[in-house]
Amino acid sequence: MAFSVSSSSTIPASGFSRSSQELKAPQFGSFKLLDRPTTFVNVSSQRRCAVKPLNAEPKRNDSIVPLAATISAPEIAEKVEVEEDYEKLAKALENGSPLEIMDKALEKFGDDIAIAFSGAEDVALIEYAKLTGRPFRVFSLDTGRLNPETYHFFDQVEKHYGIRIEYMFPDAVEVQGLVRNKGLFSFYEDGHQECCRVRKVRPLRRALKGLRAWITGQRKDQSPGTRSEIPVVQVDPVFEGLDGGAGSLIKWNPVANVDGEDVWKFLLTMDVPVNSLHSKGYISIGCEPCTRPVLPGQHEREGRWWWEDAQAKECGLHKGNLKQGDAAQLNGNGNGAAHANGTATVADIFNSENVVNLSRPGIENLSKLENRKEAWLVVLYAPWCQFCQGMEASYVELADKLAGSGVKVGKFRADGDQKEFSRQELQLGSFPTILFFPKHSSRPIKYPSEKRDVDSLMTFVNALR
Repeated sequence: MAFSVSSSSTIPASGFSRSSQELKAPQFGSFKLLDRPTTFVNVSSQRRCAVKPLNAEPKRNDSIVPLAATISAPEIAEKVEVEEDYEKLAKALENGSPLEIMDKALEKFGDDIAIAFSGAEDVALIEYAKLTGRPFRVFSLDTGRLNPETYHFFDQVEKHYGIRIEYMFPDAVEVQGLVRNKGLFSFYEDGHQECCRVRKVRPLRRALKGLRAWITGQRKDQSPGTRSEIPVVQVDPVFEGLDGGAGSLIKWNPVANVDGEDVWKFLLTMDVPVNSLHSKGYISIGCEPCTRPVLPGQHEREGRWWWEDAQAKECGLHKGNLKQGDAAQLNGNGNGAAHANGTATVADIFNSENVVNLSRPGIENLSKLENRKEAWLVVLYAPWCQFCQGMEASYVELADKLAGSGVKVGKFRADGDQKEFSRQELQLGSFPTILFFPKHSSRPIKYPSEKRDVDSLMTFVNALR
């Protein structure tokens, strides 16, 4: 008896361009009997049904179940979705290497996960992905305001790894509206949040809607104020994935527990391309107008949005890092706003017997005096500010050196209810602001440099006292 076999193949659909190879899985269809009246029978690889000739005498059956219902259909394995406990997985991988975490991420999500590449040292993520031997995808946000060096770096990375980066661009109409209404550099006046929302956050949201997971280069040491508690894997608290709704997107942070210095050792060891801006003092790299090199001793995030307060320097891509209380303190322009009750949520700093803690009346009286017995050096600070925390040791050491020298050293907490007063009366721009009050002048002199080491501060004092 001769028969013919028909087959079909399926190709997975793609909503977001895919770099891994698409597989074709053949499916056997039906047998067609050629020397008998035409009869079609479904065939399963697991079970076949016997077929009787149409003129055969059916066997009597007293069951009330119709005959058609007694014919066995091919068994289809039902796919059961098992909900993953990502908090448990994060604990299990907490001490894992970046390579192990990357491998687990690519294994679990395959073509539904992609690496977010910013053009900075997170090229390490691409190197780890390559080392796993698994297919991987990379996307990046082209804001239209990146440094030329970053665009050249993108090209180097594509050629080095033999990949195509999937670029996401901001909506042209939104950018046009922002620039026409507020100019090219409005963020210097009213904060970076609005521009970042148009150029970065919304394009990212579109990209992530085509994924079930994404991989970032966040590290705990990048920003003590907002990233110190990030896990290696988590349910994304802000963005939605392919399936939509809360919990539909998983965020992987393979280098969360790695120090920045160790990331650079890895890059140099593996001899991978790096952004040439790094050799010019840039550490954290973003858009050209909002990024600058950092000075020795400064934290890497001081090179981003330097004209703003440092309480929560996130552009919105990782807004989920902000604790609820911190997020509530951000006002419309993205700068740190006051605590509702003016009270501290973190321990105070600059605690030393040689540092005088000035109250509001105390600093008002000091600023009104025209003939002081001694000169004063005063820091306007906020205890939650990571840059204030970073200069604490040098400032306390300076106070110890100046003890008994004719220069008093003080501190004034200028956030909360005192922030507006400090801006209007004490030249507060961002935290920390350092003021020198000379003996024979009522007007304080603002320290102009961002070098906050002991020698630089002592030079400033010696030049004025």
